[in-house]
Amino acid sequence: MRAVFVDANDALASTAERIIRLAGLELRVNREPNIAPAAIPAVLDDAEIAIIDHTALPRTVARQCKRLRHVVFLGSGVRSYMNPEELQATGISVHTIKGYGDTAVAEFTIALMWAAAKNVARMDREMRRGKWQRTEGMQLTGKTLGLVGFGGIAAEVARLASGIGMRVLAWNRTLRTHARVEFLSLESVLAGSEVVSIHLLLTDETRGMISRDRIAQMKPGAILINTARGALVDENAMIEALRSGHLAHAGLDVFVTEPLPAGHPLTELDNVTLSAHSAFRTKEASDNLLSAARDHCHRIVAAER
Repeated sequence: MRAVFVDANDALASTAERIIRLAGLELRVNREPNIAPAAIPAVLDDAEIAIIDHTALPRTVARQCKRLRHVVFLGSGVRSYMNPEELQATGISVHTIKGYGDTAVAEFTIALMWAAAKNVARMDREMRRGKWQRTEGMQLTGKTLGLVGFGGIAAEVARLASGIGMRVLAWNRTLRTHARVEFLSLESVLAGSEVVSIHLLLTDETRGMISRDRIAQMKPGAILINTARGALVDENAMIEALRSGHLAHAGLDVFVTEPLPAGHPLTELDNVTLSAHSAFRTKEASDNLLSAARDHCHRIVAAER
């Protein structure tokens, strides 16, 4: 069988070439991370397996990939890029990967929380402009962190936050228990937390879940952290809350539109810390990710024999 890594950046390309070595599988790596969806059929040629990191695959494009039967999507947020049910109806199975970067994303979440609480990015920007502008930060020890959604990443965030002396609340759509975490209603988590961190998959049900009304339920002066998906939050309402001061700060790794367009309102706010959807990008997470992709390919090849 043939597989093509459609949109590999240099780091993932090297990791894939090192890890995905299987008998019965010919792998080609396309080192063009910013490929347009319309170019996918030509890149795949006659491959049966597409490994995709972050490129959209609409059904209209998938139908042009005559031999494509499997998509191995490098992550769990596949619905931001394609509709698995629509692809399944055309005979293409979509395989996702969970848990590969739980620790990496949790550490990044904590890093954004600290940066937001201490105004690190704002002081850095001002000092580069020649201004010595001291700001007052929030002491996190003794404060409450609210987790919206509770899977593997949130569990790691809870472990790290507990270690620095924070009280941890959480809400999840299904019943969960976890040591040192108090599970409450979503309204209680939002209202009772100085820092709110989002850890939900993006689905039709969760899109826009952090709405204008729910942002209003948060404590005045709270910090909002999002390393999950931008579309989980009403972006306009968040921007208004940041401008008014109802939200003291937001630490954001994900956005409704990615890459974030030049001149976007979020780039003009001092009380926002931005990063380029990179929370999961560590060597350790990449090794886990491509090892899981290899295992998917192995199962696909074995099933075809």
